[in-house]
This record gives sequence, structure tokens and C-alpha cells, in this order.
Amino acid sequence: MTTPLPTRGQLERTLSQRIQALYRNQLGHRLSEVDCNILDTKIAIVLEQSVTQPEQILAGKGNSELAAAVHSELDDAIQPQLKELIEEVMGVSVVDFFSDVTLQTERTGIIAVLSEAPQLRESASGGATVRNRAAMNKP
Repeated sequence: MTTPLPTRGQLERTLSQRIQALYRNQLGHRLSEVDCNILDTKIAIVLEQSVTQPEQILAGKGNSELAAAVHSELDDAIQPQLKELIEEVMGVSVVDFFSDVTLQTERTGIIAVLSEAPQLRESASGGATVRNRAAMNKP
């Protein structure tokens, strides 16, 4: 018996949940929301409230450049794990990876370029993209 291919929504949801867990486990930081959208051979990811408390403190004290540098270092440190996680969930390799943050809105945008499109099955709803909101603030 073979396992059926996942739908686009299932992969997006799984990736979102795994990214939230990675940030929580590696940085001790809870993202409020992770939006993942598979676009053929690309994945667009938006992390909401991705700026950690130390970065917020630095930015709030007028040290935006230092806050951005700290975020960049954290991003560089976690990037290999994010790539590995994306490859594991999607079942294909990541050939390019872009990431940037906006400290004012506390959002991080990520684009991962895949070697090929992940294998999917169409969902009954026609493959609409899924938005996964985490209720991370609930006890």
C-alpha cells in the first residue's frame, strides 16, 4: 500500500508548523504567525513577529543598526536548519534562499527556490493556498 501524495495545503501547513517549532526550540521565540505558499519551484514564507525581545530592546533604544546586525547573525545561524527543514518537508533540495527582515513591522520574508516542484496531489477544493495561524499565545 502506498502513501498518497500530500496536498499543497498539507505541505504548507506542515512547513508552517515546523518553522514555528524551530524558532521556538532554537531561539526560544514564539512567532505569532507563519504563512507559507508553494509557488511551483518557489516557496514564499512570511514570519510575523519574528523580531526577538533583545532585538526589540535594541531597536527601541535607537540602536536599529545593531538590532539589524543581531537579527542578521541569528538569521545566518538558523538558515542551514531552515533549508534542511524545507528540503525534508518538500522532498526536494533548496538551490537558493533569500531572507530579509523589517524591524518596524517585525516581519521576516523568506523565499526558497527549489530544484524542482514538490510532488503534490490536488485537493478537493482545487488547491487553494492555506494560511496557517498559530495560536501561540494561548496557555
